Amino acid sequence: MGEKARSDARRAFLCALQNGQVRKGVVSSVVDFGAFVELGGVDGLVSVPNLSWRRFDHPSEVVRVGQEITVTVLQVDVEREQVSLSLKALQPDPLQQFARTQLGRFLSGRVTKVAPIGVFVGVHEGVEGLVPLSEFTAHNIDDPEQVLQLGDEVVVQVVDINIDTRRVSFALQAGKGPIAT
Repeated sequence: MGEKARSDARRAFLCALQNGQVRKGVVSSVVDFGAFVELGGVDGLVSVPNLSWRRFDHPSEVVRVGQEITVTVLQVDVEREQVSLSLKALQPDPLQQFARTQLGRFLSGRVTKVAPIGVFVGVHEGVEGLVPLSEFTAHNIDDPEQVLQLGDEVVVQVVDINIDTRRVSFALQAGKGPIAT
């Protein structure tokens, strides 16, 4: 097939793609900013924010080269021959499910990140929330690492779930630091 014929075939394929369409493809490469997926002559990009609901350090933690995946077409730019795709659009949003949790409920979780503003605690797959620094300063502690370390198991109380901002706030269970193991 000549270059002109390949170009015409690519263009026809791109024109046939529709936003919202669900397609199968094969991961052709994984890069720092996402994963390229071969859709049948055209590669589309699943950018980092569209790979997964859960946190990850590198796209290779979510997909691997050669893996067959099902994606949703987000946007097609025929002129630039670019296709934006989403893997997570086909997965249930864990925050939507978690939002049914009652405020005030106590949950076990694991410290996933320690930051100057507080600690982040993962309580369900794809759901983590912040225990703000104010939770620690009430106990005369200026640095959360004085009490909690990455990986510590803790009991937190659900204080707020904001679907619009995708933020969850927790309080530490009174008098509790890490759970003894």
